[in-house]
Amino acid sequence: MTTQQDLHSILASGLEALSLNLTDKQQQQLVEFVLLIDKWNKAYNLTSVRCPKQMMVKHILDSLAIVPHLTGENIIDVGTGPGLPGMPLAIAFPDKTFTLLDSLGKRVRFMTQCVHTLKLTNVTPVNSRVENHVGDKPYDIVLSRAFASLKDMLHWCEHLVDSDGQFLALKGQFPQSEIDEVSDHFQVTATENIAVPNLEGERHLVWLRKTQQR
Repeated sequence: MTTQQDLHSILASGLEALSLNLTDKQQQQLVEFVLLIDKWNKAYNLTSVRCPKQMMVKHILDSLAIVPHLTGENIIDVGTGPGLPGMPLAIAFPDKTFTLLDSLGKRVRFMTQCVHTLKLTNVTPVNSRVENHVGDKPYDIVLSRAFASLKDMLHWCEHLVDSDGQFLALKGQFPQSEIDEVSDHFQVTATENIAVPNLEGERHLVWLRKTQQR
């Protein structure tokens, strides 16, 4: 099989394991996204994962595993890198709006090319440090995958939401020590362990909200 066929096969079996239904077009966009990462990675060093088949598992399926848990319509992915998990989620949710924020210009240039190539109308890549970014309106969800500790995430990102907004962090091992350091201005509202097909190690989701305005 070709690399593209291998990627389609891994994606299809992963979607079945996750009980997710994506259209043929969405699946093709996800495969093309992996191929774009692989192509640009040689010059831009976007990810330490070099094998496209591993990218499909470690980046795409890992991102898609939170699909059943993602609410809200206006979402920002902070420290998104090459667009993870924001780009796969934007493909899965064409009716939601995603801002993909990163401080490195080369990553934002890559994401901008992906938006053009994949014909995505619901993604806005932004080159900025998170503390300097202000959205047109408060975001419904601030999303983070391996961006920072919970304490730092909340400190840098609290201006991005109002009292109705949520923070959603994807973590490896259950971050009890990080949760213990969260200030009284924030509350952990839920945690969940999720299974990612063919991915070694744990994956946990942590939801947080503001408890009061400073």
